[in-house]
Amino acid sequence: MNEVEETLTRIEQNYRLFQQQQFSFIRALEHTRKEAHDILRPVSSIIQVQCYKDHHCYNATDRRILNMFLSICKDLRNLCHKMETVHPGDSVTNGLLEKCKVLLNDSNDLTAIRATYPHAVVNYLSLEEARHRYGGVVSLLPIVLDNLWEWVTYSKKNLLPDERKCQHCKYEDPRLKNKPPWIPPGRNFY
Repeated sequence: MNEVEETLTRIEQNYRLFQQQQFSFIRALEHTRKEAHDILRPVSSIIQVQCYKDHHCYNATDRRILNMFLSICKDLRNLCHKMETVHPGDSVTNGLLEKCKVLLNDSNDLTAIRATYPHAVVNYLSLEEARHRYGGVVSLLPIVLDNLWEWVTYSKKNLLPDERKCQHCKYEDPRLKNKPPWIPPGRNFY
C-alpha cells in the first residue's frame, strides 16, 4: 500500500508541473488542431491527443507538453493495474478503479466530463468556446487523481487490518490504545 501511495504522490507532483503549464498545453492543442484542419471538433479522447502529437506536431515545446500529458495518463493507467493486484478490494474500491480505467481508456469520450470544485482547471480557460473544446481533456487528470486518492483513503480505513485488534477474536487490546506521552503533574496514586 505504501508503494501505491508513493507512486500516486509522484504522479500528482508531475501533474502539478503539468498544471502550471496548462496554457502551453492548450496552445499546443490549438496549434496541432490547426495543422490537422480539425478546428471545429472538440478534443474528445486521449487517442486524439496522441494522433495530434504523432502526425501534426512540428514544435518541440508543443511535443514536450503533449508528451507530458500522455505520460501522466500512462502512469495513471499503470497505477490502476497495480492497485488491482495489490488489493482485491470490495465493491466501492472496484467501482472507483473501474471508473478510472474507463476515463483513462484511449478512446473514451471526454467531452462530457468537467472537474468541479476544488479544481479550477476549467475556469482557467479563457473563452466559453475553449471550455467546450478543451474542458474534458483538461478535467481528466484531476478527476482520476481524486478517485485514486479516494481509493487509497477508503482502502486504508476499511479494508486494511487494524493493528490494535486481535485478528482471531476481534478483541481490542487496551494496552495498545493511544496513551498520553506524559503523566500530568499533581498527585498520582498508583
